[in-house]
Amino acid sequence: MTRSEFDDIRAFLADEATHAGDLLRVARTLIDDLEHVRMREAILRTYYLRLLTAARATVAADAVGAPDPLVFLKHELAEHGQLPEEGEAVQRILSDARAAEALLACLEQNGQRQRPQGMRLRRCVGTGRRLSH
Repeated sequence: MTRSEFDDIRAFLADEATHAGDLLRVARTLIDDLEHVRMREAILRTYYLRLLTAARATVAADAVGAPDPLVFLKHELAEHGQLPEEGEAVQRILSDARAAEALLACLEQNGQRQRPQGMRLRRCVGTGRRLSH
């Protein structure tokens, strides 16, 4: 959810004209959104864990001199349709990887400076909606 959606919900809840049935409907919608976000997070964590495991297996296979150490990583990328296609520009792929690495480094550096002290903040992501009165 965006910050303005949270503000809309707060205003809706604070409005004295809001009926209990409306509040129940909002609560049910928020619970559904939370369940959807948790499921998506679980799926993304699974993808990440599988990719991390494949990367570690690739490095371990290379360390022991396996004949095709990239087999683990190639398999995982193929599972998600991420293997480079025939004729795909190698330089473009490498450039994308360098740009992503630089962007992540910048985000991590900025994130460390801007993190609030104390409680950890969580963010929800969902589709936009309007609350009816």
